[in-house]
Amino acid sequence: MQQPTTSFKGISPRIGNNVYIADSVRLVGEVEVGDDSSIWHMVAARGDVNYIKIGARSNIQDGTILHVTRKSAGNPDGNPLIIGDDVTVGHKCMLHGCTLGNRILVGMGAIVMDGAIVEDDVFIGAGTLVPPNKRLESGYLYVGNPMIQKRPLKEAEMAFLKQSAINYVELKDDYLAEGA
Repeated sequence: MQQPTTSFKGISPRIGNNVYIADSVRLVGEVEVGDDSSIWHMVAARGDVNYIKIGARSNIQDGTILHVTRKSAGNPDGNPLIIGDDVTVGHKCMLHGCTLGNRILVGMGAIVMDGAIVEDDVFIGAGTLVPPNKRLESGYLYVGNPMIQKRPLKEAEMAFLKQSAINYVELKDDYLAEGA
């Protein structure tokens, strides 16, 4: 399968083993995709002014935009976009220069902005806006615009965070087997 990637300033995306990337995806520049991950239709990931790292077994669903913050005098490191392992990013999300830990579900249409840090085991509800430089504590559901910490996650929700990633690993394996 041809990878829909583009080099920028001599840096090309790096794709791990057993990864599914839909034909309509565009990965540009310094983008790293971990093993067993999947990038679905119409995703744009632009690692042009900083880097993007997507961990293992994570899935970025249709229509999502991934970008970064450039380095500047006021922010010498800028803000890369770091997505941990076993993360599910729902349809049509926007992640910009933020850090997501492991076992996170980002609901459809959510926006996570520059400098935000999402600890492990977090559920971000659909349509939620996480403002710049906020820290989302492990083990909670966050909802709203701007987001609020709604409640602790239930045991079944905690289990679903990992199961969602497993479901997408199985689905991308089916797509790879079909030669899609």
